[in-house]
Amino acid sequence: MQEYTQARKTELSERVQAVQEDLAEAAKKAGRAASDVTLVAVSKLHPASDIAALADAGHLDFGENYVQEAAGKQEALQGLDVRWHFIGGLQSNKAKFVAGNFELVHSVDSLKLAKKLAAKAAERGTVQDVLIQASLAGEEQKSGAEADELERLVAEASELDGLRVRGLMTMPPFFDEPERARPFFARLRELREGIGQRLGISLPHLSMGMTGDFVPAVEEGATLVRVGTRIFGARPPK
Repeated sequence: MQEYTQARKTELSERVQAVQEDLAEAAKKAGRAASDVTLVAVSKLHPASDIAALADAGHLDFGENYVQEAAGKQEALQGLDVRWHFIGGLQSNKAKFVAGNFELVHSVDSLKLAKKLAAKAAERGTVQDVLIQASLAGEEQKSGAEADELERLVAEASELDGLRVRGLMTMPPFFDEPERARPFFARLRELREGIGQRLGISLPHLSMGMTGDFVPAVEEGATLVRVGTRIFGARPPK
């Protein structure tokens, strides 16, 4: 792994601090504690050295989208005590590479995938924490269960040994105005509350909000926000 420079460490840590300040302000506005929201630094397509730099500065939560890339970084950084989040689309045939290797999988969008993750986690003697991904805007290119299918998927996934459903995730459409994403965040919170009450289960987490819209997401109840570009800069070509 290429070593990071002190200048890069300073740059990245200052960017994280700026995001955390905006996050704290949004939480305060909503009457929440900033500590209730975890900032997941989305490190996809950025070098492992950037993760090492931020970990050295004290930031420990990182989000990856691609199985092979994430595995390479985990191997390169295996000595670091960081918390890995898998936030990208996941095919069921790659679940075996993810189960047990991530603190949290944000993107479970089908019972087939849930079963694959549960089986591999149980085989490894662990329990995989997951979020169920909701599709609230009807965008065909985005994965997730539709609102009317969400409760059944949460219920069925919650019955699987080796899996622990911890909440919901969504990705609203991209808007130039962050406020236009707010209704989707509010809807996810309402769905979480209703499903949890009807099923009698705890769903503590809402993963929602990215670089352009995490402020309204936090104001609407996000417990995890996924911020990449504002921390690491523009993504290099894949």
